[in-house]
Amino acid sequence: MHESTKIIRSTLTRVVAGEPLHPGPVFAAPYHTPGDPNEAPYSYARSHNPTWTALEKALGQMESGEFAAGHAQAGSKYRATALVFASGMAACASIFGAVLRPGDVAVLPANAYFAARVLMQDYFVKMGVELRLAPTAGNAQGEHLGGAKLLWIETPSNPTMDICDIAALCERAHQAGALVAVDNTTATALGQRPLALGADFSVASDTKSMTGHSDILLGHVAMRDLELRAKIEEWRTLIGGVLGPMEAWLAMRSIGTLPVRLERSCETALRIAEYLGTRREGTEVLYPGLKTHPGHEIAARQMRYFGAVLSFTLKDKAAAETFFAKAKLVTEATSFGGTCTCAERRARWGGDAVADGFIRMSAGLEHIDDLLEDIGQALDAVG
Repeated sequence: MHESTKIIRSTLTRVVAGEPLHPGPVFAAPYHTPGDPNEAPYSYARSHNPTWTALEKALGQMESGEFAAGHAQAGSKYRATALVFASGMAACASIFGAVLRPGDVAVLPANAYFAARVLMQDYFVKMGVELRLAPTAGNAQGEHLGGAKLLWIETPSNPTMDICDIAALCERAHQAGALVAVDNTTATALGQRPLALGADFSVASDTKSMTGHSDILLGHVAMRDLELRAKIEEWRTLIGGVLGPMEAWLAMRSIGTLPVRLERSCETALRIAEYLGTRREGTEVLYPGLKTHPGHEIAARQMRYFGAVLSFTLKDKAAAETFFAKAKLVTEATSFGGTCTCAERRARWGGDAVADGFIRMSAGLEHIDDLLEDIGQALDAVG
């Protein structure tokens, strides 16, 4: 079966006459546990919930090598498992917390998602973890792996859209004795499969494109190794960064449309990026789907979809603010991957090394002709 068929079928219940096609949310804190509680499939909601189970099964399938069979990035067949969290940052924290101890070395991208960097710098470093930072582009992190315990990769990077070679870095990291985690938020498990490329962990904020409706917080970690899964699951249970059943149910509702949403938003992102390249107002148009992008060749090899996110730079803060004031179909908001096209002047947060006029945009599902017309008139106003 094709991937879109597998995704849709993974959200359905077993065929039982009179039962609904989709499972509903299970609201419970304790469960009935007479006798030995270890014999009960569910005991307490901080550890497990039937609605999580259904979602984790669907996510694990998407991250598995068998799911990708027939595609260039499939690699050897393997079965992945997934654990869901209350947010993408809770998922990130679970890997840091489960893997790293005082004295260990972590290698992170210098341009990784700013909250992940802050978490590492302000908390784990102060607890004794040594942090090494290197750029994503050019596989620069590979030069800092000596004695490392964890290599953290983010490709495409957010918000600068840099690309690195996941397979090559995984090989170098494993030779150095390090585990590898890939932040796969921008691409999603449908667009890029880090586990198939050699990573030990695939982590994502499913708040973004995976669920795609800008209405829930959600994250997941996927892995092949069951010992690693046990460590991540223990962290989740003890820390309590768990997902509510309603959010899990909403996520199941959403991932069935991921194939059509992702295909449409990626096509739109490429069209916008190509259009911006023809305008004198915008410089440094960054989208891995562009053949002019310095990482395009690698991205084309390891990604099925190039993602909904692109970036470009206007001359200054005033130009960016004028663009947003004039645009009617570009919603000014943080985050990305939703049904509506949104963008923001990323420097306003202060966490990324970008110019004042740097804009990160997420292509939505509006008609491309309407978007290009609106973006064009907003750029006309910038002058």
